Amino acid sequence: MTVTLNLPDDAAARLAAEAARRGITVDELVTELAAGLPAEPSERPGRRRLSFSAVGASGGGEAVGRNHEAIIRQAFAAKTARDA
Repeated sequence: MTVTLNLPDDAAARLAAEAARRGITVDELVTELAAGLPAEPSERPGRRRLSFSAVGASGGGEAVGRNHEAIIRQAFAAKTARDA
C-alpha cells in the first residue's frame, strides 16, 4: 500500500536521521513503528486504555475502576512535584 504523509520538516528530518542511524530506509522505519501500534483502535480516541485497572483489591476503599483517571492525575502531580 502506498501512503503519502505531509510531515513538518523537523519530523521528516528526525525520521530520516533515525532511519540512517539504524541503517534502514524511512519506509522500513515507518513499517517498524506501525507494527508497534495496537491492532484495534481504542474505543475512545485520545484516551488511555487501562485494561488492568481495578484488578485486585485496592485496600483503600476507593472505587478504583471508576476513579482511575483521578488517581493517575494525583500520582502524576505528586511525581511532578517531587521531580521539580
